[in-house]
Amino acid sequence: MKTIDTIPVSKIQRASKLVQTGAKVGVNYLKYYGDKMINPEIEAKERLNKNNAEDIYDGLKKMKGSALKVAQMLSMEKSILPQAYVEKFSLSQFSVPPLSAPLVVKTFKNYFGKSPNELFDTFNSNSVNAASIGQVHKATKNGKNLAVKIQYPGIANSISSDLALVKPIAISMFNIKGKDSDKYFKEVEDKLIEETNYFLEMKQSKEISAACAHIPNLLFPKYYEAFSSEKILTMDWMQGEHLSEFTAHNKDQEKSNKLGQALWDFYMYQIHQLKKVHADPHPGNFLISENSELIAIDFGCMKTIPDEFYITYFELAKKENINNTQLFKDTLFELEILRTDDSEEELVFFTAMFYDMLSLFTQPFHQETFDFSNPVFFKQIADLGERYSKSTELKNMNGNRGSKHFIYINRTFFGLYNLMFDLKAKDIKIDNFKNLQ
Repeated sequence: MKTIDTIPVSKIQRASKLVQTGAKVGVNYLKYYGDKMINPEIEAKERLNKNNAEDIYDGLKKMKGSALKVAQMLSMEKSILPQAYVEKFSLSQFSVPPLSAPLVVKTFKNYFGKSPNELFDTFNSNSVNAASIGQVHKATKNGKNLAVKIQYPGIANSISSDLALVKPIAISMFNIKGKDSDKYFKEVEDKLIEETNYFLEMKQSKEISAACAHIPNLLFPKYYEAFSSEKILTMDWMQGEHLSEFTAHNKDQEKSNKLGQALWDFYMYQIHQLKKVHADPHPGNFLISENSELIAIDFGCMKTIPDEFYITYFELAKKENINNTQLFKDTLFELEILRTDDSEEELVFFTAMFYDMLSLFTQPFHQETFDFSNPVFFKQIADLGERYSKSTELKNMNGNRGSKHFIYINRTFFGLYNLMFDLKAKDIKIDNFKNLQ
C-alpha cells in the first residue's frame, strides 16, 4: 500500500481537501443525471453511490483524524447508508494509507529522543494496520511480540476545526435547531480529543481489562508504559483475525454463539456494573483468536454513564414502562426527547416516533435469550429508519432531541447490535452478565 509523507493539518488545508472532494461529488451527480436518462434509474443510482463513496473516502483517508473517524462511524450505519458507502467506509476501520517510515522515525525521536530501532530489539517500519487516528507496527523486546500504535502528527490539533467544517452539514442532515445544539458537538469534540490522549487510553485499557478479566472467552493485551507516550502506545501483540474477516468465512454456529455471548456479556457488564462503556464497537477494535476467543484491543473511546441518565434510560428498556402511556411520556421529558417548548403536534409526533423505536430496539431485553442472527429483526430496524428518514413531518420539526449522553450510548448499542448480527449469534442469554460477579 502506498505510504504518505504529510497530513494536511491546518484549517485551510483541510477545508481545501473537503472542497476538492465536494467538487468530485458534484461531477458524479452530473454524470448521474445523464446516466439515468439512458439507463434504468436504479442502476444509475447504484453507480452514483459507488462513485461518491469512492471519492468521499479517498478525500477523507488523506485527511485522517476526526474526518476519517466520521467515515468509520458512518460505516456502522448499515441500515441507513447505501451498501456502497458501508463497504467503502468500512475500510476506515483498519485499512487506510499509512505514514511513511521517515515520518514514523521522526515521531519516535520527538517523544523518546530515539529511533524505534534503538528502543526495541526489532521494529517493522511498515505498519500492519492503519486507521483514522493512528497506525500499528509490530516490534519485539526481550522475546515479547509487541504492537506499537503511533498517532498521526497534528491530528489532535485539527479536531476542533474539522468539526467546525462538518457542523453545518450535520445540522442540515439531522435537522438540529435551537441555541443549545452546541452540547452535542461539544460531546463529540471532547470524546475525539480524549481518543488522541494515549496516556488516558492506557489508563482506561488497564482499568477495563482488569475489571472484565473474569468474563469467559474474552482476552486483552498488556500495556507497557516504558515504551508509551502521549502519542505512542505499546501493548502485547495479539494474534488473531479481525472480526469482520472472521465473520466473512465462519460457518460454525457454535463459535458464533460463543463469541456472541462473550461480546454481549462484555458490554452488559460494562454498562450495568461499571457504568462506563467502550463506546466504539466496530469490527476493527476486535480480533478473534485461534481458539475462538474475543480479543478487545482499543479503548480510546470510553463513555462514562451518569447515574441519573443510566436509571432513566434503562427504565425505557422495560416493556411495561413503554406501554405505560403517562410514565413513558414523563420519561421522554426527563431524557430531553420531549421539550417544554414543543407544540402539540411535536409532542404527539415524537411520542409516537420514540414509542415505535423503543418497542423495536428493546426487544432483546424483553426475552431471556435472543437470536441476533434473525434478519427480520434487523430489517424492521432498517425499515423504521427509512420510514422516518423520508418523513416530511420530521423534516419540518426541531430535530434537537435528547440528552447529550444519547450520542455515544446509542452509538454503542447500534454498533453492538450490528456486530452481533455479523457474528450470527443465536441463543444469547441476555442477563448472563449477572452471573459473572
